[in-house]
Amino acid sequence: MHAVVQAVTDRIIERSKVSRAKYLAALDEAKQKGVHRSSLSCGNLAHGFAACKPDDKQSIKGLTKANIGIVTSFNDMLSAHQPYETYPDLLKQACAEVGSVAQVAAGVPAMCDGVTQGQPGMELSLLSREVIAMSTAIGLSHNMFDGALLLGICDKIVPGLLIGALSFGHLPMLFVPAGPMKSGIPNKEKARIRQKFAQGQVDRAELLEAESASYHSAGTCTFYGTANSNQLMLEVMGLQLPGSSFVNPDDPLREILSKTAAKQVCRLTEMGKQYSPIGELVNEKSIVNGIVALLATGGSTNLTIHIVAAARAAGVIVNWDDFSELSDAVPLIARVYPNGHADINHFHAAGGMAFLIKELLDAGMLHEDVNTVAGHGLRRYTQEPRLIDGEIKWVEGQVTSLDTEVLTSVAQPFQANGGLKLLKGNLGRAVIKVSAVSEQHRVVEAPAVVIDDQNKLEAIFKAGDLDKDCVVVVKGQGPKAVGMPELHKLTPILGTLQDRGFKVALLTDGRMSGASGKVPAAIHLTPEALDGGLIAKVKSGDMIRVDALTGELTLLVSDAELATREAEKVELRKTSYGMGRELFGALRSNLSSPETGARCTSAIDEIY
Repeated sequence: MHAVVQAVTDRIIERSKVSRAKYLAALDEAKQKGVHRSSLSCGNLAHGFAACKPDDKQSIKGLTKANIGIVTSFNDMLSAHQPYETYPDLLKQACAEVGSVAQVAAGVPAMCDGVTQGQPGMELSLLSREVIAMSTAIGLSHNMFDGALLLGICDKIVPGLLIGALSFGHLPMLFVPAGPMKSGIPNKEKARIRQKFAQGQVDRAELLEAESASYHSAGTCTFYGTANSNQLMLEVMGLQLPGSSFVNPDDPLREILSKTAAKQVCRLTEMGKQYSPIGELVNEKSIVNGIVALLATGGSTNLTIHIVAAARAAGVIVNWDDFSELSDAVPLIARVYPNGHADINHFHAAGGMAFLIKELLDAGMLHEDVNTVAGHGLRRYTQEPRLIDGEIKWVEGQVTSLDTEVLTSVAQPFQANGGLKLLKGNLGRAVIKVSAVSEQHRVVEAPAVVIDDQNKLEAIFKAGDLDKDCVVVVKGQGPKAVGMPELHKLTPILGTLQDRGFKVALLTDGRMSGASGKVPAAIHLTPEALDGGLIAKVKSGDMIRVDALTGELTLLVSDAELATREAEKVELRKTSYGMGRELFGALRSNLSSPETGARCTSAIDEIY
């Protein structure tokens, strides 16, 4: 193993000794109860299978056949999740083919950040992860199931499903992806049109035409944002089948992979010969594997929040220091938009997951000695699926990249370190993704332009008051204040300023999209303004240094001057997202620092 990867892993294991032991003890206790539906009363059990077909009722009564719960995030507003409409029947059929039964256990909400960017609904985005986690746990709480299939792809949905699943960690579970849409117009062209629209050079009709040509069909968006980062992470953690992440929805292989996943989870139940509960598969080594793969590919910054929370649900304590130390050691070997010109389909065609995993394994940067849903050893994931004579077979994947502008080797990386940097200073701690930021833009020292709402920047830009070097500071965007929305609406404006030759950066206690790109963005700042963070005292004109090379994040104002300033008051903002806002306001106020995970996940930690 690479010395740094091993050292970080050992540190996480030591740090997590008590919490991991407690989690595994709860898991063992749940295991010892055997088939849980055997403890249900006749009335309980009758309710649980009342709507089943007669044969399925008999199977569930007999306690000798596995019953698989399906947790689905289907809706037909999310392009990535629309294909899931037909999956329950397909998965039930596959389970029946191996003598098992399947029932839809739960439906979970699945909001689209692409729709809610810049809208009040975005303030529910991060909170939806906790709702999804609790909804997953509620669906599994009937104790009817011997395993589960988790249907989710995007943003907060995969982390929410994973957190909820780990609260029933004694059950084997597989994630079932649906694949990305086929490539539309190049993402770089889409970004160019967005910037032209921000400058008033094209009208809304031309902008909509470009967006529609990019987001054009069922399937996951093709850029390397949070959704595709989720899929890559799950596969490297061994939680979905090898090579299943990036097969298009209409590819004949996609349906076979989904059916194979359903059959495999049946084999992994206590009634099979390969019992593999998800709470054991997700451990310190598999979590480090997920982090390493994300860093090696310039994955979404959102995962610096989600992995922390999901790891805690399994009793594993991870923090941003771990991310940063690994990032310094792990080379960047993939360039997918916004880190390059290619999209996820190009990545898949160039060698994809099998090549990526082989490169990192051979370099000692991934732990091979882990259990996965495909069996023991991550080396299995250097194979990729093929449809041969109507049957699925796994063959050895690419040993060399088919496009070295998209995928390269560890020996000749795009850059020597990963796509993430931890920033520290008197302002607090923040993360910055630098894989898409040119080296000449990685250090910015400039006066602050302070706003408390991303929508206010457009007016300043149109007035010409942003034609200068600046650090745009958006305060009051933290999880407690306003749910920590993504601030993707800022991207076209800041990108335009950078193209004009100005040194620009973003600083916020909110989030940036998984598609954050060429503008340096110090995000997830903690402590947030509402929690007494120094960002609350920053005024327009203050000099700020954002240094992604040294990791410095400093407000260049004297302590004496700061002592005279009152922190700008930040209050929980009431928004216009409907009658449920008071409920979500209460949930939002219970969120803690993004670096330590959300406290409200503890609501499902005690379900055992």
